[in-house]
Amino acid sequence: MKTVKIENLIKGLRQISDEDFTCDNVYKFLAENPVDVDSIAPFLFWSEKFYTRNLIYKDERFELMALCWERGQVSRVHNHADQNCWMSVPIGKLRGQNFSVEEIDEAKGFCKLKETDNFDLSDCLAAKVELEEPIHQILNLPEFQSRAVSLHIYSKPFDRCLSYCRETDKFSEVPLFYTSIDGKLCDGVKL
Repeated sequence: MKTVKIENLIKGLRQISDEDFTCDNVYKFLAENPVDVDSIAPFLFWSEKFYTRNLIYKDERFELMALCWERGQVSRVHNHADQNCWMSVPIGKLRGQNFSVEEIDEAKGFCKLKETDNFDLSDCLAAKVELEEPIHQILNLPEFQSRAVSLHIYSKPFDRCLSYCRETDKFSEVPLFYTSIDGKLCDGVKL
């Protein structure tokens, strides 16, 4: 499989015009340009306590991150604040689980979710988060038996999202943080 260096992926994304920076076009571009794993190595940081969010590139239109997952780590159930999202998994294997809203009372922070479809990603396969059903969770299941890295493109960049607790049927807005920026650990981050 022909791969591209991360800097060439970024350059290609930047060359897509604003009107063509659509869910389907970026998905197709990501699928046609699998990333060379060696070129993302400087951006990968791991923690036994939590998956890491490592910012590789950011401008006013999109941000690109490498998320590093130890075996068994999972994200919160969350949305992407009405932003487009694409992902690819160049290392390991991950499962995406989508959810639909069965019942919601925003004033009380109540939201009952139902699992819908799920999908597995590996070998640089691309995926996109559909705005019609944006609530999801990413899991590195123990049975996958390895670390994983996922590349995420978000458009527009955002620093808060809604997080959902399935045990209590509650949701709230939470801030998002980076573990590293441009290959350097952020201040105060302890891995």
